[in-house]
Amino acid sequence: MTLSRQCELLALPRSTAYYRAVGASAENLALMRRIDEQYLATPFYGSRRMADLLGVNRKRVQRLMRQMGIEAIYPRRRTTWPGVGHKIYPYLLRNVAIVRPDQAWSTDITYIPLRRGFLYLTAIMDWFSRHVLAWRLSNTLTGDFCIEALEEALQLATPEIFNSDQGCQFTAAAFTKRLERRGIAISMDGRGRALDNVFIERLWRSVKYEEVYLHDYADGWEAEERLGAYFRFYATERPHQALGYRTPAVMYAQRN
Repeated sequence: MTLSRQCELLALPRSTAYYRAVGASAENLALMRRIDEQYLATPFYGSRRMADLLGVNRKRVQRLMRQMGIEAIYPRRRTTWPGVGHKIYPYLLRNVAIVRPDQAWSTDITYIPLRRGFLYLTAIMDWFSRHVLAWRLSNTLTGDFCIEALEEALQLATPEIFNSDQGCQFTAAAFTKRLERRGIAISMDGRGRALDNVFIERLWRSVKYEEVYLHDYADGWEAEERLGAYFRFYATERPHQALGYRTPAVMYAQRN
């Protein structure tokens, strides 16, 4: 019986089956958390500055940043190219006024520390309302959990534009074809452009400072439970100044 079928019979999200201990030392996990906290404050710091600030070997910082899936935000020449079958799409949201729900969605991935390991979190957000439409956790950076989140979000509505970074999870045909089949315009951040996906970057800051850093998640089960509670709070109780102190759920309901 496949993993998907087992989760379906148990009424569990498939992502819960991925929770396994990640092989990292306690020292590296502590350093990764420090890197993550510093990255939120200074996303333009590369491995050289990060290593100098934290007083550790640069090669070690480079390796951990790659493992965490983060890199400094600054304009640079392209040093990596999409894999076979991967296409880079232009950025479509520059100077576009976002005036209604489902006009533009965006997605990203961030690092979530655990007591004895770490996970990756992806979310899909509506730009107009800041409403989180779907999210998933995974212990790997393969694209499966991103596709699961996308499929859940598309059950709610179809956006006009879908924006992401140029990560292989989002440039893969398995992801982009799902958007193209729905007639959705695909938009991708320019490399090194910090403001191209600014709303979801702000979401990560809120998630980290208001939830993740306040708790020491024992495992993925606890992380999923607490993050689920936080996203419900974020949607229905937490007022946003940029929304006139209304909640994302109230703003997103305007589509009806």
